[in-house]
Amino acid sequence: MGFVSVIMGSKSDYEIMRQCLAVLESFSVSYEVVISSAHRSPDRTKLYVKEAESKGAQVFICAAGMAAHLAGAVCAQTTKPVIGVPLSGGVLDGLDALLSTAQMPGGMPVACMAVGKAGAVNAAYLAMQILALANTDLAEKLLADRAVKIEQIEKDSKSIEVRLPSRG
Repeated sequence: MGFVSVIMGSKSDYEIMRQCLAVLESFSVSYEVVISSAHRSPDRTKLYVKEAESKGAQVFICAAGMAAHLAGAVCAQTTKPVIGVPLSGGVLDGLDALLSTAQMPGGMPVACMAVGKAGAVNAAYLAMQILALANTDLAEKLLADRAVKIEQIEKDSKSIEVRLPSRG
């Protein structure tokens, strides 16, 4: 099985992206983590994408704030799936990153997650869903995880439910 490459634009992104890594770890999915910036180190970004592909990267998760061009820069270097995680920061508190990640030109797709922690977690789940297309063990783990979530919702509801009697 291949691995997930997680690229962050700066070290300050790590605090949020730890959530993504924790999800990947909980499913025993292999990953690499590097810091590379679309703006401050474009050559490093380009070289890393090619290196990661040669080692078996199947999906790229790119997290960045503000101008957030990292996912687009990675997308320009690969035909593997790229998932963008916009992060808050700057005066627009993540809206700028969200728009920079989502507004890719036709033919250059980047899957755009929510801003922040929820986006980091969902990026891990989407990457695993992509990997699960060719990995039945991972697909089964994802189904089991979904069943646990359903069970927890039902348990939480029962702990606070108030229902009117049925009319009949």
